[in-house]
Amino acid sequence: MMRFLKAITAALLLLPATGSVAQNSKPTEVQVTPYKTTFIANGKDEAVLLVKIIDQNGKDQHGANLPVVYKVIGDARIASINGNKNINQLRISDSTWKTDLHGTTRIVLKAGNKIEHIKFEAKVDSLWPGATEIHAVKPGKPHKVTNNVYTAKTTTDKILGADISFLPELEAKGIKFSVDGVEKDAIEILKDHGFNYIRLRIFNDPAQPKGYSPNGGFCDLEHTKQMAKRVKAAGLKLLLDFHYSDYWADPQQQYKPKAWEGKSFNELKTAVHDFTVDVMQQLKAQGTTPEMVQVGNEINHGMIWPDAHIGNLDSLAQLLYSGVKGVQQVSPQSIIMLHVALGGQELESQFFYDAMRDRNVPYDVIGLSYYPKWHGTPADLKNNLALLSKKYNKQIMVAEYTMLKREVNDIAFNVPNGKGIGSFIWEPLSTWEAIFEKDGKANNLLKVYPQIAKKYGISLLPNVMK
Repeated sequence: MMRFLKAITAALLLLPATGSVAQNSKPTEVQVTPYKTTFIANGKDEAVLLVKIIDQNGKDQHGANLPVVYKVIGDARIASINGNKNINQLRISDSTWKTDLHGTTRIVLKAGNKIEHIKFEAKVDSLWPGATEIHAVKPGKPHKVTNNVYTAKTTTDKILGADISFLPELEAKGIKFSVDGVEKDAIEILKDHGFNYIRLRIFNDPAQPKGYSPNGGFCDLEHTKQMAKRVKAAGLKLLLDFHYSDYWADPQQQYKPKAWEGKSFNELKTAVHDFTVDVMQQLKAQGTTPEMVQVGNEINHGMIWPDAHIGNLDSLAQLLYSGVKGVQQVSPQSIIMLHVALGGQELESQFFYDAMRDRNVPYDVIGLSYYPKWHGTPADLKNNLALLSKKYNKQIMVAEYTMLKREVNDIAFNVPNGKGIGSFIWEPLSTWEAIFEKDGKANNLLKVYPQIAKKYGISLLPNVMK
């Protein structure tokens, strides 16, 4: 999830969800969809960005024809606009270009030679601006984290999952969930409508002042243990999502936990391993071992910055390996996922998973986030899932999405050679295209899921892990 998404989460929790989309054709926002957010600082590498105008519901405003200003902050430049490389007449300063935006504009951004974050902005007067960040890196020669040969585990599960980590917070606000006037535990409602897996995020110390939940500690180990008991009691399986941070971890922020600040790199590796082991052991001790574990969340730009930023690929691989070993020490049978936020970005996805392959990081499943605004079209998602599953011979899934519920699941369950194992919708109880209203009453979007479950033969899964 992008930084902007996390920043507005608290506000979204207070807004009403809706099962229908209001009609509004007024342009409100400039949308920037990057097809690479990491490129090589070699003066040659390129990133494609698509820019268009949308309304408040995300609908394309093809008829809009408005002047737009493009600004590049950092060591990069615009190489072409809609295929036109002769753009000097559009330049209004060393880092700024101006033209009309009609329909969709294709921008090609060329890398410089500096290792830094590049910011691209697209602004139209009176509209919400669009922006993205690109991390310019120099990968270096890969070094293997282990010489052991790893055979990826596979699962026969067909997964229709939901991340509902917000549930304890919503319940603390007094929200009760219901379907057709009948109140019921939200987990049971999801189960009744075809869901068979729950995803829970965990932070290191979210209660500290700069953490995710100052004083409240939501999504800490104790809250996670309580939720894990509810998930398993309902007969559902569990995906545990390690953020390795006290706060949201995503492509634009991977803050080091406060308790790990000042540690040497070797001490950091030990901290990742020991934290992972402690969490897994406590879950196992209460009979709620996760069937699947994410070692890091949306880590295409790395994790635990700055030590394991994507520009430090060997360090990233070593910290991932520390987490993987921690999971395997407690629960060798748990499926391990490496999760990136690159639903439709083929080139950057390959850059990341090539780097992990070349460093021999062991894992089982590829997980991708897919939000159309940032990750391209459904066709982009479909092509990327097919490419990655074949190239790396891994099972694959959509680990986060919210919009295009039917379309995303059709793609997730139809990856060639049966490699697609399912999906997890992100926070469907409360955010974006939620399946419940603000007062906890189910809306029509909930009815989509029994149909998806029936279509793909999804049923409750035998829960044998303790």
